[in-house]
Amino acid sequence: MSRPLARHKFGAVRTVRGGITFDSKAEAKRYDDLQAMEKDGKIVGFMRQPVFYLPGGTRYVADFLIFWADGRVTTEDVKGVETEAFKIKWREVQAAYPWMEFELFKAKR
Repeated sequence: MSRPLARHKFGAVRTVRGGITFDSKAEAKRYDDLQAMEKDGKIVGFMRQPVFYLPGGTRYVADFLIFWADGRVTTEDVKGVETEAFKIKWREVQAAYPWMEFELFKAKR
């Protein structure tokens, strides 16, 4: 018997797509959008949860790493609530990887 998905501490609803559990509906929707973009040829592909190692032994896990058809590579994070810990790591990852383009998608509440 399967157990219902628990609610996230900030009210996000965990969502399953194709056997993959996402932390929120917004992240699952972005996954759907990326799959459609890949099918349409706008992107070559994408990866879920790429890890970036930061100074001091910490790490930042983004939601998606996207390989665009025009050769760009971007990193995306989908957030409903920006915690102080997230804001610190967001600044750190951008400073540690200045050549990478980082984008933040804010979930509509």
